[in-house]
Amino acid sequence: MATNLRIRFLVWLRRWSKRDWAIAIAVFTITIFVLTFTINSFSDDPDSPSPVDATADDDVVDLTFLRNAKSRGALCLDGSVPGYHFKKGFGSGSENWLLHVEGGGWCANRESCSFRAKTQLGSLNYMTRRVPFSGILSSDPSQNPDFFNWNKVKLRYCDGASFAGHPETELKTGNNLFFRGQLIWEELMDELLSIGMSRAKQALLSGCSAGGLATLIHCDDFRKLLPKDVVVKCLADAGFFLDEKDVVGNYTMRSFYHDVFTLQSLAKSLPKECVEKMKEPSECLFPHEIIKHIKTPVFLVNPAYDWWQIQNVLIPDTSDPHGYWQKCRQSILKCNPRQIEILHGFRNSLLRGLSDFLKNKDGGMFINSCFAHCQTWLTDTWHSPNSPRLNNKSIAESVGDWYFNKRVVKEIDCPYPCDPTCIHVDFSQT
Repeated sequence: MATNLRIRFLVWLRRWSKRDWAIAIAVFTITIFVLTFTINSFSDDPDSPSPVDATADDDVVDLTFLRNAKSRGALCLDGSVPGYHFKKGFGSGSENWLLHVEGGGWCANRESCSFRAKTQLGSLNYMTRRVPFSGILSSDPSQNPDFFNWNKVKLRYCDGASFAGHPETELKTGNNLFFRGQLIWEELMDELLSIGMSRAKQALLSGCSAGGLATLIHCDDFRKLLPKDVVVKCLADAGFFLDEKDVVGNYTMRSFYHDVFTLQSLAKSLPKECVEKMKEPSECLFPHEIIKHIKTPVFLVNPAYDWWQIQNVLIPDTSDPHGYWQKCRQSILKCNPRQIEILHGFRNSLLRGLSDFLKNKDGGMFINSCFAHCQTWLTDTWHSPNSPRLNNKSIAESVGDWYFNKRVVKEIDCPYPCDPTCIHVDFSQT
């Protein structure tokens, strides 16, 4: 019953997303919402534990308001102050820090940003005050073997542009919207440094989906905050978004990113060399461009059949007016052979996008063949007896081996349906 309730919630969010493609991207947070068992309003807790995946009370963490945000202008879309959740480390992990950037998509125009400003993805007023820490944020060594006792921070996401927006275009919107993502990022870092991160011995910046993109955008900036002798690395989960044509030949994602880039003036937060070189600077928002300029070691966790990208990049609603893809979009188990062939092509595009990164001696990757999106946040997919595995290692074990230089970790799964360890999301089970 609990499993069915989760799936109904996922399907509800998909139906809601069809109102506006830009708002649909807020579905990124489904991986977090999967823990939710109530859906009464936007103010409901997106991270509440479900009956079958409950988190211990001592891993439920209160929201902290960013104390100097208002005076420094570091504001959410609606002008409220941002926040974060902090759990202090202990034992051997007391001087190590793990940051996780919340996902939640982007807004690309005045209407979608105004809508977003009335949700937890754009306003402190709708944010849940207490959230459970699970997966990569868990304090249970059986669920999080390498990082369980580190200082752990969840950064709440309320700017709509992966912490990269600038206020230059605010007056043009005429809707009292605040585009302050970069300022929020800087203020968050200042506060974390002041409460102990400045004394870190090891640090890992991570993020899921839009938070994974934020991780890539700010990875080198994060490295510069800490002394050179501190081990600093970055982990982007389901953040490698592709610049691919959809099934009818349109560059839907490219067009969308262009609008986000323009609306929130992202140029100054992206690699300068890319912005100056590219004929269309907004294309520098794609990870395959960003990653060319990152000097800090990066690990990529990405499903080759990312359901969000399949539903919104490869087969957006507008590309399938007659419903040919409807069942396949809901479940990879229901795709016909011709559709699977096209999905394999999307996987091949991902691997081509990663070809240069494969040569990066400091980089790591875990590319499995699951119909999934964001796998570090949930215990089931991060590290459990039934979690996905490559080379007989869970995602958590693979990330740990890479972070602590135990081995080279560049795992790429065989094509679907070869991997029996996958946990495939199935939206058709209502």
